[in-house]
Amino acid sequence: MALLRSRGRPGGDASNNTWPGFVDALSTLLLVIIFLLSIFMLAQFFLGQALSGRDEALDRLRTQVLELSDLLSMQRQANDDLRANVTQLSASLQVADGDREQLQRRIAELEADIAEAEGVTGRVSRSADEQQQMIADLQGRYNGAMDNLNKERALSKQARDEVAVLNQQLSSLRQQLAALSEALEASEARDKEQQAVITNLSQRLNTALASKVTELNQFRSEFFGRLRQALGDRTDIRIQGDRFIFQSEVLFGSGSATLGQGGQQEMQKLAQTLSDIMTTIPDDVDWILRVDGHTDVLPIRTAQFPSNWDLSTARALSVVKYLISQGIPAERLAATGFGQFHPLDPADNQDAYRRNRRIEMRLDQK
Repeated sequence: MALLRSRGRPGGDASNNTWPGFVDALSTLLLVIIFLLSIFMLAQFFLGQALSGRDEALDRLRTQVLELSDLLSMQRQANDDLRANVTQLSASLQVADGDREQLQRRIAELEADIAEAEGVTGRVSRSADEQQQMIADLQGRYNGAMDNLNKERALSKQARDEVAVLNQQLSSLRQQLAALSEALEASEARDKEQQAVITNLSQRLNTALASKVTELNQFRSEFFGRLRQALGDRTDIRIQGDRFIFQSEVLFGSGSATLGQGGQQEMQKLAQTLSDIMTTIPDDVDWILRVDGHTDVLPIRTAQFPSNWDLSTARALSVVKYLISQGIPAERLAATGFGQFHPLDPADNQDAYRRNRRIEMRLDQK
């Protein structure tokens, strides 16, 4: 445009170019303003569209709020109804609890009756008439219990189930009582027969034991009598009750478990006497010669005998081995050591120590 204007005015000077430049600036500014107005109109259009969408969203939100308010009202009404139902159910539950407690008491009574019936069946000494009377009594209680349970069947399904179980148990109990009654009669008859047999066997056993004991006592007396004659009248060898007592000094040296020469001579006499008696003892008399070793309370602690118990046991075993070497069967001998724990004289002096150091022999049954 400025070029056209300059061409339309040939021969003009420089001062005449001001106005066309100003017009160009105004034209440019006008274009900018028109462009800005176009942008503003577009912004207004989009903003209007956005505001319109927001109004629609607000309308939808208002509608949802109204719907939620209605739902809240309905929920509150439902809660009120539920509270009323809970109150009613609580009252019903209390009534049901009372009925259940009453039913449990009745069931406990029935269980007590059943326990009593089971205890009754264990008393085998009762006669058949007493059993029949007891069964009739239980039948009456059963009938009464059934009447009471029938009245309670309408309370709840659980109660009905429990009553059904009790009916089955009581029916089974009646069958068991009938079977036990029959078994009791048969058992009483068998008991009478068995009691007679047991009494007879007991008498025969006592008679046999008494006979064997008497027979063994006879051989023991004969054995001790012959042994007294063989050993002579010595103060260090004596008979006390059913025991033959040798003082340890007769058989062993001090602190030793080896039979000395004198001890072997005495044991040889004993072995000879026992061999003679053995031939007269019947085979059915199961006898044994016990050899018991005893010491005094004075302790012994050596490498060979750490304690008095070891010494007493070794001395008893030494006597048994010597008797075996003299022909006495090993199965007829037993060696036992008692140490210092069974003194004859509890006094604390040398005489008591000497008496307590001993070998005891006893003819006994196995």
